[in-house]
Amino acid sequence: MMKLKSYLLLGAVFMLTCNVNAQADFNLLNANTPDEIGQVPEARKLANKDKPLPYGYIDDRDILYSKVIWEHIDLNERINLPLYYPIDSTYVDSSRKSMFYTLLKGIKDGEISEVYDDSFFKSKLTMKDINQKLTRVDTSDYAYELLNEGQTNIKDYVDEISIKSEDIDGYRIKGIWFFDKRQGEMRYRMLAIAPMAPDVQILGRDDIDGNESLPLFWVFYPNAREVLHKGTAFNENNHRSPISFDQILNARRFTAVILREENLYGNRAITEYIRGNALLQILESERIKETIRNKELDMWNY
Repeated sequence: MMKLKSYLLLGAVFMLTCNVNAQADFNLLNANTPDEIGQVPEARKLANKDKPLPYGYIDDRDILYSKVIWEHIDLNERINLPLYYPIDSTYVDSSRKSMFYTLLKGIKDGEISEVYDDSFFKSKLTMKDINQKLTRVDTSDYAYELLNEGQTNIKDYVDEISIKSEDIDGYRIKGIWFFDKRQGEMRYRMLAIAPMAPDVQILGRDDIDGNESLPLFWVFYPNAREVLHKGTAFNENNHRSPISFDQILNARRFTAVILREENLYGNRAITEYIRGNALLQILESERIKETIRNKELDMWNY
């Protein structure tokens, strides 16, 4: 009987701990009562009003070398997981959202306006265009029969499939490496970012083969910096000090594979001139990366 009571008490403590952890755990060290846990201190509110560090002006005459590259961030890589989680915020701080959720909400709220269909910013997308890429409506045969009979209440026989944070498996990014002679160093500036997911028209369908991920939309990155600065990711080194998505991306705290470089042949992708050999494609990606890395060393050779 005593053992049973001990187990019940342990279970109650565990559930209470989970419930507390599920709340926003701000002010955890300064709280006098459990009710004060989750209340954001005034100092933290002021800190949350800061803006991303502005980019400095770069004169084109100061750029001795530059190369635009396109890369793929695989969210299956461990180092890239902060850009993926949390896909469900039920058991974490309610302010923590995935980067995809943060981007999409910024677009819906009008805070991000520069959204395009490609990485060259040729065709701008509206919210209606984006919704068509994110949502599919499946109407059953029985629903069509009801419509033919003149009935309009068919919502129970219609399924709406939407792409969610859990469906995002990577990001495509476009950026430029450049050597700034005033700073005397090679620097990187991100230009665009695109979430990758399977085509919503085949998502969850077993009768259609194909699971290739496609860019949903391209966001001009400077226009999204303030939104991504407000969104925070989990910091494994210090749980009490989250890091913003903008800081992660600008500091290149991720791993990525080069897919394309700015080149003479119409910026062709690696897969266009190395076909059917994944190993050689990876080696070519590493060669481009090594070329950029060595360019900075070459600048210091007289």
